[in-house]
Amino acid sequence: MTVADKPTEIREGEELDQEAVEKFLKKSIEGLSGSLEIKQFPSGFSNLTYFIRVGDREMVLRRPPFGRKAKTAHDMGREYKILNALYPVFPYCPRPLVYTEDERIMGCPFYVMERIRGIILRKDLPADLSLSAQDARRLCENTIDLHVRLHSLDYEAVGLSDFGKPQGYVRRQVEGWSKRYRDARTPDVPDFEPVMEWLAANQPKDFEQPAIIHNDYKFDNLVLNPENPLEIIGILDWEMATLGDPLMDLGASLAYWINRDDPEEMKLMRMLPTTYDGMMTRRELVERYAEKSGIDIGGFNFYYCFGLFRLAGIAQQIYYRYYHGQTKDKRFIQLGFAVGFLEKAANRVIEGGGI
Repeated sequence: MTVADKPTEIREGEELDQEAVEKFLKKSIEGLSGSLEIKQFPSGFSNLTYFIRVGDREMVLRRPPFGRKAKTAHDMGREYKILNALYPVFPYCPRPLVYTEDERIMGCPFYVMERIRGIILRKDLPADLSLSAQDARRLCENTIDLHVRLHSLDYEAVGLSDFGKPQGYVRRQVEGWSKRYRDARTPDVPDFEPVMEWLAANQPKDFEQPAIIHNDYKFDNLVLNPENPLEIIGILDWEMATLGDPLMDLGASLAYWINRDDPEEMKLMRMLPTTYDGMMTRRELVERYAEKSGIDIGGFNFYYCFGLFRLAGIAQQIYYRYYHGQTKDKRFIQLGFAVGFLEKAANRVIEGGGI
């Protein structure tokens, strides 16, 4: 089966110094020989991801975006650290190879990891992949079950006890994303003030069993086995991972999940194949998570509402760069509209619409 995620030519303004990268890689990674090829993975809106081939060795290079960015949102060192800690015990992580803070190479810290070859789902299924309704449901179950498995890892045992501060996590997230949204707001998007006020007033207590949370766990960060597309063989994009409330992680995931019966404006935002026949609804996913984890999901409306607000904050930070001419990526123009749709969705939850 065709691998879904294919690298393409590098976007204008996001080129790398090929000579400097080749020299660094061959010095840092044993056994590399042959000419260097660099292309870019076109998907994603945050950190830039490049395909690297040296001889027959395939790798992936991750670096922060160009232009304005949140101070802690693109920390390559943190992302590399969690891969180093998790890879030996959680084989769904890519194998990390090398990290550097030497800005002489490309002006920023970056790291390189092994490439996991497989299928990555985007808005629609690849042309040569068809899933029955039963298959689609099974893939959803596998996705939630792996999320539960991540949350059940003993972060102290793998050396990540200093990877975050679980106490006060929800409060810091609400306050932090509120500040980030206000700082990145442009004149053409909603102010989100009623939503921020509701989130501040309805925060749950600290979760009694904090976990390693991915914070961007969704279909297009999962790699599927080309021989068995219902099997997940990799999880990508660990840039926002930390220690915290696992229900916050689930809420963040479900903000991307569009149901078949959602309003049409939400369907315009769909980036994943979640409306295909057999795909579970958000409610079914939450119930599956509760069944497998044993975690009480009462009051989940808060987590879903926060997920929608957080997604709006992420979109707005990226849209800010486009609005102010810091990136030429034309995909970003649509994010301003998405922010408005997300505000309406968050207000529906607050008004009793549920998940």
